[in-house]
Amino acid sequence: MRKYKIPSITSLLAFEAAARHQSFTQAAKELFLTESAISRQINTLETQLGVHLFVRSKQRVMLTRTGKLYGLQVRRMLETLDRDTTSIIMHGAGAGNLELAVLPTFASHWLVPRMGSLKAQHPDLQVNMLARTETFSFEESHFDAAIHYGKPDWSGTASQLLFGEEVIPICSPTLLKRPISHPVELLDYPLLHSSTRTDEWTRWFDGQGVVDPRSMQGVRYELHTMLFAGAAAGLGVALVPRFFVQDNLSHLGIITPVEKATVAEGSYYLVYPTELTHNAALTAFREWLVAEAGSYVQAAGRASMLS
Repeated sequence: MRKYKIPSITSLLAFEAAARHQSFTQAAKELFLTESAISRQINTLETQLGVHLFVRSKQRVMLTRTGKLYGLQVRRMLETLDRDTTSIIMHGAGAGNLELAVLPTFASHWLVPRMGSLKAQHPDLQVNMLARTETFSFEESHFDAAIHYGKPDWSGTASQLLFGEEVIPICSPTLLKRPISHPVELLDYPLLHSSTRTDEWTRWFDGQGVVDPRSMQGVRYELHTMLFAGAAAGLGVALVPRFFVQDNLSHLGIITPVEKATVAEGSYYLVYPTELTHNAALTAFREWLVAEAGSYVQAAGRASMLS
């Protein structure tokens, strides 16, 4: 007995095109079929489903209510199948391909600017990157590895520590009424929070010897790029990774109102399924990435970043 009651892909393609155009003629042109072939496929589909998908009226066809709903469902299914098929084709394009899930800020401000040296060392290695901010199942994705922030507790994976993270406050110089002489004075200004690191401001103030419930107040943004944009726009003071802004403060039009950094609780890791430990492309990328991370920590001169 068949597990799935799924019509043929030919019938679904014919129906989706006819539903989108509300025309058998246009569907036939799009699929390089005859109008009668489209009609036969849809008749077969209606017979299998036991419902009418179209109302035929002289030279016109109109979707029934059921046909409209099923048309949307079939279109979504075909679009998903198309994306998955494209991903498989790209993933299998060669042994030198690596599918990497990345954190957007880390990728754009730390990883991508360094990729030139990887290309020089491994010209045939192609690293495709897609943004992911949460953990996921490697078994249910096409990713070979991921850049992870937090603890090395991603189930079913091996991990390689890259470095820890220092966070510093930033804001627009136009926000401040006067120079900041003590960290507690930042509580007089709006605080911009990360929605994924809700206690980061509290930890920062704790590190400066300040305990105040106002450290939990303020708007929340999901991405560090949003925090930076909000700070640059004068909306408040944000905590961001030092690598995000170091050496570019004046160019970016922002300042550090008080030069007090704290080491965040989490660290950056390269994580990957344990069965890919000896994968050639992953091994080449891992060795390069670890070397780059080591050089970054050494140049930064902050041993705390290894914690």
